[in-house]
Amino acid sequence: MAEPLVLLPGMMCDARLFGPQIAALSPDFSIMVSPITRGERIEEIASGLLDELPPRFALAGLSMGGIVAMELLRRAPNRITRLALMDTNPLAETPQVAAAREPQIVKVRAGRMLEVMRDEMKPNYLAPGPYRGEILSLVMDMAQALGPDVFVRQSRALQRRPDQQDVLSKCKIPTLVLCGAHDALCPVKRHVFMAELIQGAELRILDNAGHLPTLEMPDETTAALREWMRQPQVVRQA
Repeated sequence: MAEPLVLLPGMMCDARLFGPQIAALSPDFSIMVSPITRGERIEEIASGLLDELPPRFALAGLSMGGIVAMELLRRAPNRITRLALMDTNPLAETPQVAAAREPQIVKVRAGRMLEVMRDEMKPNYLAPGPYRGEILSLVMDMAQALGPDVFVRQSRALQRRPDQQDVLSKCKIPTLVLCGAHDALCPVKRHVFMAELIQGAELRILDNAGHLPTLEMPDETTAALREWMRQPQVVRQA
């Protein structure tokens, strides 16, 4: 039996972000979805997760989940058997983006969270397609379920997040870097850069997806994850 697969969802998302993958992969793999809702620093979130996760596990994170995954790799490289980074960013927050989060936080604290999600975030999320409206509705449902306090904590954590380029350059485990071609939040060139940092990483770009390929192109995303999970657990030598 393969090692358990830990999935880390993105900002204001829950296990439903990985619904198609959980349904398809559960017969073959032990899967757990770990929330990233506690703590106002990426380091704090990662530290809390390590106390709850299995001794050794495969790790896949999307967006903010990928950012937390890189911090887990920094803290516990010997516990992670393989890594999948999807639609994410290894760099520290820029001052401009960090500052832009402040008015969002003010609005959310004033009870306008769904307005923030709808007007300021969703235009960057998805590729054009027949299911765009349905997926955006799910995004809003997940955000509403998590609530404004989680939005503020996650925003603060992203503002202060560390640069992980050095961590990725030392990564020697089987690694998948996957993104949607239409992702405006974490563009393709960022994923090309990540794949070049990681020795032997596989880069997958899904043409008809944006920031949430797990929902936009679920079959293709699942196939990529299945193939990645079946790669031999061989640590590459420097």
